Amino acid sequence: MFDKKRLQERMNAHAAVSFGRTLKELNARESHIAFSKAIMEEVVPLWTATREKQEGKKKACYFSAEFLMGRALGNNLMNLGINDEAREVLGGMGLDINDIEEAEEDAGLGNGGLGRLAACFLDSGASLGYPLNGYGIRYEYGIFKQSIKDGAQVEEGDNWLEYGDPWSVRRLDEAVEVSFFDGPVLAVPYDTPVIGYGGKTVNTLRLWKAEALKPFGFKEFNDEDYEGSVREKNNAETITKVLYPNDCTDKGKLLRLRQQYFFVSASLQDILAKHLENGFSLESFPDYHAIQLNDTHPAVAVPELMRLLTEVHGMDWDEAFDITRRTLAYTNHTILAEALEQWPVRLYRKLLPGIYGIISKIDRQLQSDLRSKGIRGKAQDRYRILLGGSVKMAWLSIYGTHSTNGVAELHTELLKETELRHWYDIYPERFNNKTNGITQRRWLKMSNPELSALVTELLGTDGWITDLDLLKGLRGYTDDANVLERLNEIKRVKKVQLAEHIRKVEGIEIDPDSIFDIQIKRLHEYKRQLLNAFHILDLYYRIKEGDAENITPRTFIFGAKAAPGYKRAKGIIKYINEIASLVNSDPETKGKLKVVFVTNYRVSYAEKLFPAADISEQISTAGKEASGTGNMKFMLNGAPTIGTLDGANIEIVEESGEENNFIFGLKVDEIEDMKETYDPHVPYLEVPGLKRVVDSLIDGTFNDGGTGAFRELHDSLLKGASWHKPDNYFILADFASYREAQEEVGKVFKDRLSFAGKCLMNISGAGKFSSDRTIREYANEIWNLEN
Repeated sequence: MFDKKRLQERMNAHAAVSFGRTLKELNARESHIAFSKAIMEEVVPLWTATREKQEGKKKACYFSAEFLMGRALGNNLMNLGINDEAREVLGGMGLDINDIEEAEEDAGLGNGGLGRLAACFLDSGASLGYPLNGYGIRYEYGIFKQSIKDGAQVEEGDNWLEYGDPWSVRRLDEAVEVSFFDGPVLAVPYDTPVIGYGGKTVNTLRLWKAEALKPFGFKEFNDEDYEGSVREKNNAETITKVLYPNDCTDKGKLLRLRQQYFFVSASLQDILAKHLENGFSLESFPDYHAIQLNDTHPAVAVPELMRLLTEVHGMDWDEAFDITRRTLAYTNHTILAEALEQWPVRLYRKLLPGIYGIISKIDRQLQSDLRSKGIRGKAQDRYRILLGGSVKMAWLSIYGTHSTNGVAELHTELLKETELRHWYDIYPERFNNKTNGITQRRWLKMSNPELSALVTELLGTDGWITDLDLLKGLRGYTDDANVLERLNEIKRVKKVQLAEHIRKVEGIEIDPDSIFDIQIKRLHEYKRQLLNAFHILDLYYRIKEGDAENITPRTFIFGAKAAPGYKRAKGIIKYINEIASLVNSDPETKGKLKVVFVTNYRVSYAEKLFPAADISEQISTAGKEASGTGNMKFMLNGAPTIGTLDGANIEIVEESGEENNFIFGLKVDEIEDMKETYDPHVPYLEVPGLKRVVDSLIDGTFNDGGTGAFRELHDSLLKGASWHKPDNYFILADFASYREAQEEVGKVFKDRLSFAGKCLMNISGAGKFSSDRTIREYANEIWNLEN
C-alpha cells in the first residue's frame, strides 16, 4: 500500500523538523513520533475520503466521558494492513518495531470497561463502514499513573502527552464557546483518526480541550499581578486537566459537572452547526444524527439540546422535545442503585442556572405526562427528575431519549424487573438489550498473533477477523490431540512472554508451568478481589499445614486501579500486597504459590495478560456486574471462566458450555431470597478455615500502615456500616463454593489435553461477543444507520 522509499524519506524529514537531529540520533520515543507522523500523512487522504463519502448520510455520535483507546501505532498498522511493510522499512533503517511500539504512551483517557467499550465500538464502527464518531474530553493527565509503595497504591499524574501526540489534529478553526455562570471557556477540538480494518473507512474521535478566551492578561502582568495575568487560562485548563477528579467535596463535584457539561455542550454545538451548514433544517436533525449517551455522564445532553433548539434557534418547546427525544439514546451500565448518578440541585443552580431551569421545565412536563397515565401525587415521586434536592440523571436520560438499553441479557432483565421497573411499566417500548462486545482485531489478532495464526490455519480463512462467528468452526477440533497440543504450546509461549515482562517490570519471577489465575479489572468491592485474596491466604495456610501435594502450583495475578477517594478499594490493594509479601517470601511456598499485583494496569499491559491467562476470574456478586468485557477477552484467548452467573458470564457459559467453565456461588434469585435474613457470622464460624483468613485483617498478621483500613474491611463484613448491611457483597457466603470451584480447576488442569479442550470450546464460542455484532444491533435497532 505504501511506498517504502517515501516512508523512509518522510521519517527522516520528521526527525529533522521535529527534533533537529537525524533519525539515527533519535531515541525510541522520538523515533515513534517520527514514524507515526509519517504514517499519519498516508492516513489523512483516507480520512478525507471517508468524510466525503459520508456527506449527507445519517451519522451516529457516541458521547462518552471515557475513551480508553490504548496505544495507536500497532492497531493502526494492523488495520491499514501494512505491518509487514512497516517492519521491513524500520528494519532496513536499523530500528526495531517492537521497541518503537513499546515507546508509545497509553492514552489514559478511561478507567475501565466503560472507556474500553467505547474504544471497541469506534473500531467496529469504522471496520464495518458505519459513520460512527466519538465525542469526549482530551484529558491532559488521564486517570492516573499507579505505583505501589509499601504495598499501597500511590497516584501520580499520567502525563501521556509529554512526548506529543502524533495521531491528533488540533482544529482551532472549529472551536466553540461553552458558558458557565462565571463566564465562558473555549472548547478546542482535537481530532484523531479511527481506522477501520482494511483502511477503507476512517472515522473520527473528537476530543475537546478547554482553553481560555483570554489566555494572558497583559494589563494585569504590567500591574505586577502575575498570578492574575494567567488566572483565566489556569481556570479554563483545569476543566480538562484530569479524568475523574476526586469528588469527595463540592469543589471536586463542581469540576466533574463542568467537565460533563463542557464536552456535551461543545459536541452538540458542533454537530448542530455542521447540520445547518449542510443546508438541512432543524426539523430534520434526527434524520441525520443519532446520539448515544454512554452512561449518565453525558445526560446533560437532554437539557442542553433543548436549550440550543429553543433559546438559540427559537424552536417551539414541544417540537424541540420531540427532536431531542428522537435524536438521543441512553446506555445504562449499572444495576447498583447507588451508582445511578445524581447531582445536588444546589450545584446545578450555581454552575448551570439556565440548564437547571430547563431541567425544571422537563420535570414539570414529566409530571403532566405521568398524570395522563393515571400516576398522580406521591406515586410520581419515584419518577421525578428533581426530588429531595437531587437531579437524577438516569431518570433524565430515560425520559429524554427514545431508547434505554442494558449491556447484557441478565442486566437488561434486572433493570426491567427491579431498578427501572417503574419506567419499564410506562415505556416498555424504549427498553432493549445490547450485550457488550470486544474487537477481535486488537484482542486476538494483534495481542495474540500465535493463536491468530492457528485459528486461521484451522478455519482455512482469516475471515474471522471481520466475522467472529466463524470461530464455531473450531469445535470440530476439540478432540484432536494434535491441535490441543499446539494450543497448549501457544499458551505456554504467551505465559513465558508475560513472565519475562513481569520479571523486567515488577522484579518477580513466576513459573510458566503453574496455573496463571488472573483477575484484572477496576478495583471495586462488588468485583470481589477480596474473595480472591481470602482464597489465596487459605491456600497458603493449607501449604503451611502440609497440604502442598494436593495443591496444583498457581500464580495469582491481579491488576487494578482504585479510585483515589475510594478508601476500601485502596485497603484491598494494600491487603493483597501484604499477602503477596508473605507468600512470595516464604520458602515453603516456592514452586507452589506466587502472588503478583501488576503496577499501573492499562491497555498495553492487558494485551500481554489476556493471552497468557489459564483462568479468568469473574467473581462479582451475582446481579451486580452489568456485563463485563474482560471476561470476553479472556474467553477469546482460550481461558475458561471461574465465576458467578452474573453479567455476560451467563451468555459466555451458554455459548461455550457450563462444563467448560467453573461456575460457583449464589444466583441472583437466591441472594434476593436470603438478603433480609442473611447472617455472615454463620459462614464465618462454620466454614473451615474462613474465620482464620478473615481475622488476618485484625489479628496482627498484616500491617495496614496505621490507616485502620483492614479493621474497616473486617467490620464491613461482620458489622456492616450505616449505608449497608454486613457482608453486603456476600463474600463470606460464597467462599466455600468458590474454594470448591478452585479445587476443581486444580484437578482438571493436571490433564493438559482435557483442559485445552475447554479452552478451545471457549474460543469457538466467542463469536457472539464481537463488538461488530453489538454495533450492528445498535445501528439497526436504535440508530437506523446504514453502512
